[in-house]
Amino acid sequence: MKVLVTGGSGFLGSHIADASTKAGHSVAVFDRRPSPWLRSGQTMIVGDVLDSAAIRRAMEGCDAVYHLAAVADIAEAMDHPRRTVEVNVIGTLNLLEAARDLKLKRFILASSVYVYSNQGSFYRTTKQACEQLVSDYQERFGLEFTVLRFGSLYGPRADHTNYIRTLLSQALAERHVEHYGTGDEVREYIHVLDAATMSVDVLAPEFANQFIHLTGRERMSSREMLTMIREILGKDVAISFKAADQEGHYLQTPYNYTPRLGRRLTRSTYIDLGLGLLECLKEIDQGGHGGQVPKT
Repeated sequence: MKVLVTGGSGFLGSHIADASTKAGHSVAVFDRRPSPWLRSGQTMIVGDVLDSAAIRRAMEGCDAVYHLAAVADIAEAMDHPRRTVEVNVIGTLNLLEAARDLKLKRFILASSVYVYSNQGSFYRTTKQACEQLVSDYQERFGLEFTVLRFGSLYGPRADHTNYIRTLLSQALAERHVEHYGTGDEVREYIHVLDAATMSVDVLAPEFANQFIHLTGRERMSSREMLTMIREILGKDVAISFKAADQEGHYLQTPYNYTPRLGRRLTRSTYIDLGLGLLECLKEIDQGGHGGQVPKT
């Protein structure tokens, strides 16, 4: 198939582009900036999802689109509601209109487990709206879709907005980690390579018009995660906890709100969390990146 990946210059998008290429698909990446991860055989298209004409040109001849371009950082979304609604909702609408007119075989929307939550602020609200839009387009125009609700991602190419990345960066640079919260926050971490591989798998016919959860198989509290990092790096890494309200983030589970129910997709083989952390540490150490720990 020929696929377009919006937001394909980013963390998750670039890995989905690579997994699609590996699976034998023809891949075009659409983003506001050129991808530093572009592989041989992939096409780069620089543009904005708010430019409907550019979106239509990019989607011509495509069979499917992975729509990841969005304001995805919760803190940024909370501070910029108008921008978040414009990019996340209107941007999605522009893609849906082009996909409908060009008769694409599948529209794949990157969503989040936050759609189930009463947390997540404007980010959650826009993702709920986008899920409803793709569902309505299927019912009204027959445009097949798959919604992918991602959990807590980590892995190579992540930036400072990624929780695991910033924890590791701070631990390496300062031998001290400040965590905003009690340490009891629970997440199901999933390596980005596992998530990307399963994202390609959903092009199969049985995943049409489905809501799929892509979360990790290792459920862990922030305190346990920090302890693992300290054990990997050595006992001299200090850990401290700072009070933080839970505005925008969930504590134990996102499942408070009830949109359309989804199926959970897992793999029989997956990247172990400890090995994944070692991989991230190696990447950070080689690149010399640092970062501040976001609230989570």
